[in-house]
Amino acid sequence: MMRVVKLTEATARRLLAARRRQDRAAERVAARIVADVRRRGDVALRAWTRRLDGVALQPDSIWVQPQELRAARRAVSREFLRALEHAARNIRRVAEQQKPRPWTLMVEAGVRVGQWVRPLDSVGCYVPGGRYSLVSTLLMTVIPAQVAGVKKILVVCPRSNMALLAAADRLGVRAVARVGGAQAIAALAYGTQTIPPVDKIVGPGNRYVTAAKRLVSADCAIDFLAGPTELLILARSGTPRFLAADLLAQAEHDPDAIAVLLTTSRRLAGAVERELARQLRALPRTNPARRSLSRNGHILVARNLEDAVRFANRFAPEHLSLPGAEPALLKRLHAAGSVFLGPWSAQPLGDYASGNNHVLPTGGWARARGGLSVGDFVKCLSVQRISRAGFRRLAPVAKVLAQAENLAAHVQAVEVRE
Repeated sequence: MMRVVKLTEATARRLLAARRRQDRAAERVAARIVADVRRRGDVALRAWTRRLDGVALQPDSIWVQPQELRAARRAVSREFLRALEHAARNIRRVAEQQKPRPWTLMVEAGVRVGQWVRPLDSVGCYVPGGRYSLVSTLLMTVIPAQVAGVKKILVVCPRSNMALLAAADRLGVRAVARVGGAQAIAALAYGTQTIPPVDKIVGPGNRYVTAAKRLVSADCAIDFLAGPTELLILARSGTPRFLAADLLAQAEHDPDAIAVLLTTSRRLAGAVERELARQLRALPRTNPARRSLSRNGHILVARNLEDAVRFANRFAPEHLSLPGAEPALLKRLHAAGSVFLGPWSAQPLGDYASGNNHVLPTGGWARARGGLSVGDFVKCLSVQRISRAGFRRLAPVAKVLAQAENLAAHVQAVEVRE
């Protein structure tokens, strides 16, 4: 169970170091799996799936058949399909807004530069399937790829339930493979006898999936490292019932999930601690939130707001909740995957239906980038067209700079046109 702890420099270093230790341990396991799949292809893919997921795949059963997708869509409830449509509509609207646009600019007479936007040829969307297949992750990865114009979209999920297959059919996805874990990442990166390699792999996963993505990133593009979920709530005041519920909601994603309440109020810390115990009793004993809170749950009491903000920016959480949404505080926070403002911005709304993408950087990567977007599925090509008059303007500049770098062939390429 979560305990109230004073935030000190030693506490901060310990929490940040624990996250790095998990990464190193997972990478040793993932490296063995990736190397085996790269060497033996489908044989290794099926062997690791049987060993880790308890599923015995036959060579012809790796891919879900079209009739299974259609049957799943007929089997789910109308209520589910309506919710799916609502969430997909919001996600698609946000994705359309994010799409990079082509442009041109006359930087000087005779010199026109611009940008072409081209979709990737193929992507692999990883959908976690621990206890349940995350239908929401299918929406969050496939829809931006479709908006970008990607023609070949492959989905991998170790446990493709009816809801996920129905969603895939509704989105028009025809390539769904029954594999997951580090072995699926390796298959997407290097290809096997049945799974073709892709240009880029996107989507969150457990720490072994994240480690595998890091390992293959030298050979296959990835979105970023999106591992077990993280939530940091920074609150000087708030409703303990709401705060405890948000911590539990994120903690139940994965036994390795991290849930932190950071506050300057010892009274609020104690109230949330008591509320967590009460709400936890109402959850099934098998809920992963129990394990993740005992391992990675923290209630931190900072000496002052300055210390709290400093730690939040160092931690760079996947989800940052600011129930008070104080304007002075907002300007000082600059590292988070997704920010939830105000008491009614519950994290599950962002997980499913607000339209913002829930595939977000973890492990501190939010210091460098935000979440998945349409921009992750396109290439922006720089273009220039220079007229004879423009050449005359730029030639002297290029020659002087090329001579400064001692690049004679560059000078010659200009001079032959003079």
